[in-house]
Amino acid sequence: MSLLQIRKLSMAIHGTPILKDVSLEIAAGEIHGVIGESGSGKSMTAFSVMQLLPDGAACSGQILLDDVSVLDAGEADLCAMRGDAVGMVFQEPMTALNPVMSIGDQVAETILIHEDVSKADAMARAQAALERCELPADKFPMTRFPHELSGGQRQRVVIAMAIALRPKLLIADEPTTALDVTTQAEILDLIRKLVDEDGMGVMLITHDLAVVTGLADRISIMKDGCVVEQGAAATLHRDMTHPYTKSLFAASAHQPDRNERPGEAPLLQVEGLVRRYSLPRKSLFGPAQSFEAVDDVSFEVKKGESLGLVGESGCGKSTLTRAILGLERVQAGKIFMEGVPVLSGGRVQTSVRRKMQVVFQDPYGSFNPRHRVGRLVSEPFFLHGRKASAVEIDEALVSVGLAPHDKHKYIHEFSGGQRQRIAIARALIIKPELIILDEAVSALDVSIRAQILDLLADLSTQFGLTYLFISHDLSVVRSITDRVLVMKSGKFVEEGPTETVFENPAHPYTKSLIAAAPRLPDMDDMQGVTP
Repeated sequence: MSLLQIRKLSMAIHGTPILKDVSLEIAAGEIHGVIGESGSGKSMTAFSVMQLLPDGAACSGQILLDDVSVLDAGEADLCAMRGDAVGMVFQEPMTALNPVMSIGDQVAETILIHEDVSKADAMARAQAALERCELPADKFPMTRFPHELSGGQRQRVVIAMAIALRPKLLIADEPTTALDVTTQAEILDLIRKLVDEDGMGVMLITHDLAVVTGLADRISIMKDGCVVEQGAAATLHRDMTHPYTKSLFAASAHQPDRNERPGEAPLLQVEGLVRRYSLPRKSLFGPAQSFEAVDDVSFEVKKGESLGLVGESGCGKSTLTRAILGLERVQAGKIFMEGVPVLSGGRVQTSVRRKMQVVFQDPYGSFNPRHRVGRLVSEPFFLHGRKASAVEIDEALVSVGLAPHDKHKYIHEFSGGQRQRIAIARALIIKPELIILDEAVSALDVSIRAQILDLLADLSTQFGLTYLFISHDLSVVRSITDRVLVMKSGKFVEEGPTETVFENPAHPYTKSLIAAAPRLPDMDDMQGVTP
């Protein structure tokens, strides 16, 4: 018998159709993956089950949770259901947690709301839930606050909150999107362990086919508010019939066509770079302590090369990036751009800095929403001390596949993929020689990611660009780079040609990263898919 049954569910917001005749079932002990791109209706399906919908939303059809009709339940019954019968894990744990409450109090709060127990009992059960999520008290006291934990540890706290009352159904909405590969693997293993121990059903929402193919029992593919295909996770890649499903698998396995001919002359040289942070003293008269986020790092990037930099969160990738851009003060080392020092007298030389541009992970967060796109794209010209001409703005937008009239719009009027194109146009407009891409495609849907990777490959050929590509997504790094550096604890532990490192990793850490990365089935096994 099914734990959750969704039958012909339709949902509209102020009369605009969002979901259309969605039907799927989840059994106890089953992990059901719900796959689709942004706007496909995945999250709205989950929110319909919880009845956490925006004002103006109206549902029709049927949602049965353990044979109880969710759509017919009153608000008091729904409040009792949320957190008790159904738990939810959100994509971004930092925004899902209260920054001024300790992790123990936040997990215990769920128990106190639903059960008449003492605070001491609730805290004891909260500790047990955290222990189950592999946060033992001796290493992670319940008095810690969210900002004192890493991204993976915060996600474990959110899972502990969701499973504290041992719900029958767990909804996980993109629970691993922003995590590095080893942390992602740990979270996915944790979800599987909890399912096996408690027999709960899981609705796993994600846009990553590789993640869901390796973990789920069944998969539903959503597009434009509809379920277009369903099947067993182990065989869907062979049995799929819908063109959209095939396009998702093709985009997930996409390899951009690249002209791999880097020059011999070094463009960027980094020698003995050290970035040290001071740590708080353990006592008033205790010795001063420090932490070296970047520890005596040296490397070079050749003209026309695409160099990948990989490693787990906290390894020093982003700190190194900021140091290269002159946004971090360094304690030792030198940075040269075409043989010219980037720093002079502790300050960035503008004439050298203008040869480097950066594309960030979150394009929306890196733009001022009050300005039009034309103004945003032209910002790098402040390094020149002049304004960009209309022709220069138009050329930059056209080079990334947008139209000149887009310069009159605001950033909120564009999709995620279009915003990333605008971010690339902003980086291109002053014709830099090096572009640093810091997790630039991590949060994008697979089809948008494929388009951006193709765009980067085309721009590299067209303008002779050099890329420093920073990512925790190993499949992306493998598809877009010539050479790769592997970073751990502020040092490089391995480097070499990308295919050599991926096929024959030498360092144990590199081997662990590659082993943890989720994989799609072999292309030869995929029916009707062209990579």
